Amino acid sequence: MGDIENKNKKRRRKENLQKIILNSVATAGILGVGLMAPNVIGALGKLGILPNPRRKEYVSSSASKLVKRGLMKFENGYYQLTRDGSRILRRWELANYRLSKPKRWDHKWRMVIYDISEKKKGKIRRQIFDLFRNVGFYRLQDSIWVYPYDCEDIVGLLKTDFGIGKETLYIIADEIENDKHLREHFGLMT
Repeated sequence: MGDIENKNKKRRRKENLQKIILNSVATAGILGVGLMAPNVIGALGKLGILPNPRRKEYVSSSASKLVKRGLMKFENGYYQLTRDGSRILRRWELANYRLSKPKRWDHKWRMVIYDISEKKKGKIRRQIFDLFRNVGFYRLQDSIWVYPYDCEDIVGLLKTDFGIGKETLYIIADEIENDKHLREHFGLMT
């Protein structure tokens, strides 16, 4: 394996460890160091995420880095998720979000249209683009995305987490002119 592959593998392992630590703290509310070490470390080892010899070291190092980044705080022997930590964790969850597809299509199109202000452009636009693409939306135009099934929940989360509620519209349309290419894309040919 080359240098780039090794660096990428280490970075992914580090990100997975941070996600697991944040998820553990979020699930428990607050998590004691004594509780976290055996349970989380053992689970990570069984999943093959951490190499065997220095598991505790990796977890405590990652946890302290999360504290330095302001994603968790450490008080009286316990880790607690901060507001920023909750926000980052939700964004990670959104990035891996999958929509359930009903057995039958109701012949309605869901459209998401957004116009993000100049001060919010850049990183937020890229994150929204990646989210829609990963979930399976079809990009009709630059800021117009189409999906054939109910997706109001993820649009609501998106509006809340990115603070773009006023700049985003969710539309349910009975028809889109010349939608044959859309039906083909989503496998909805009847």
